[in-house]
Amino acid sequence: MPTREQMEGSGGPSARSAAEADPRRWGALWVTLVAGFMSLLDVTIVAVALPSMQRDLHASAPAIQWVVSGYALAFALVLVTAGRIGDAIGRRRIFLIALGGFVVCSAGAGAAPSIVPLVVARMAQGLCAGCLAPQNSALIQQMFRGAERGRAFGLFGATVGVSSAVGPVVGGLILTLADGPGGWRWIFYVNVPVGLIALVLGLRLLPRTAPCGGQRLDLPGVALLGAGVLALMLPLVLAESGGVRTLWWLFAVGAAFLVVFARWERRAATRHGQPLLDPRLATSTRGYATGAAIATLYFVGFSGVWLVFALYFQNGLGYSPLGSGLAVTPFAIGSAVAAAVAGRLVERLGRLLTVCGLAAVAVGLGGAVLILRWVPGDMAVWLQAPALFVGGLGSGCVISPNVTMTLRDVPVRMAGVAGGALQTGQRLGGAVGTAALPGLFYMALGGGDHAPYRSAVVLAVGCGILPVLGALALAVRDWLRDRASDGGGRGCPDEVAHSPTHADQG
Repeated sequence: MPTREQMEGSGGPSARSAAEADPRRWGALWVTLVAGFMSLLDVTIVAVALPSMQRDLHASAPAIQWVVSGYALAFALVLVTAGRIGDAIGRRRIFLIALGGFVVCSAGAGAAPSIVPLVVARMAQGLCAGCLAPQNSALIQQMFRGAERGRAFGLFGATVGVSSAVGPVVGGLILTLADGPGGWRWIFYVNVPVGLIALVLGLRLLPRTAPCGGQRLDLPGVALLGAGVLALMLPLVLAESGGVRTLWWLFAVGAAFLVVFARWERRAATRHGQPLLDPRLATSTRGYATGAAIATLYFVGFSGVWLVFALYFQNGLGYSPLGSGLAVTPFAIGSAVAAAVAGRLVERLGRLLTVCGLAAVAVGLGGAVLILRWVPGDMAVWLQAPALFVGGLGSGCVISPNVTMTLRDVPVRMAGVAGGALQTGQRLGGAVGTAALPGLFYMALGGGDHAPYRSAVVLAVGCGILPVLGALALAVRDWLRDRASDGGGRGCPDEVAHSPTHADQG
């Protein structure tokens, strides 16, 4: 007979009634969204400040690249492990510790006197962000049920989409306001007051639930997964300095580690039932494997195209970093609007909403890039805005509904590790996109003084649309399978459905 604490940890009646009765859950949600926005924004906001950092700190090009690469690498490495720890010892505790660490590391990065302390602070900041991220989705599953969960994930999806798209805009605005030597430091300092406010509110609003007792951390699984992710990510985050060309062999090493990890996890699930990442998430949890694959493919294109647009607007058209960011703002606006609405529709439309969203993203990005190819000068920027807005509306119907559909049947007690694995796929996909698409852009330019920028942006963004179409194919297959199995596009159930084998594992 499970204890009350175990029922709460696994989404039983106690947790459900507590979530429905707690009037603070929406306030707690906004705390998690603010923290998530900061951590995701810091993936892209720093890029526009790299030239001024390099100049002020007298750093080499390979060293300054680690300001971005170190953060992204550390972020991805800890997602699954942090999710598992949060499930075991308490998501509120891990969230608050990670948020406090993020604030301290942001201050350290802003005050860094040279490149080495800056890189160290950024990597520590990335570790804290990676610990924050899986707690966000897990807390949503813990606090909300049914239609409310869809709306909460809609806001979460808007946060993901907007933070990724507006990073260059916010970075350019901060650099404009803090002009002069050391102005780049405010990109990090701005996190401190916002983070402190979120920390204080989190202490008051985040729910206290008893962690699942008697759980242990699968240390061999942690080591194998960490080695695999590191080997796959390292060549990608070092792509600008030739990492893919010189470290290509690490892809095979990473794949081998992940194969061994999968076998070890199957063994751990059989022997003591406490693997780091339960294989039954992929094999027995309806929609999880497909949703994770959709997210990974989508982020290959979603993450990479913004760097390509920035290169085109700044190098091809001579825009400032702020102007370049503003040129793609229609996508961010459309994504924010649609994500909030999509959270209310996912319960009724289910996977069909993702299908329509992916189609709109492909059409919007394709239309925008064709306008940039055939319409000259600044007129193209104005004409491509409606197409980007359509793409943004589609993106808002992809990210949050896909999270909802992917995690809908995951037991709440496994919400952290499931969310961490989902976001690890997103980070890997994002790393592939940000390495490959700018590389294709530069390859098309060919290094000439009168390089064909229009052809380059068509090639790179066009290749970025291909993984979006791959995600669309998976979403259509999943939608058709849902229709065949239960007569419609299944939305979010009010209960967290799962197999008896899931429920029996503590």
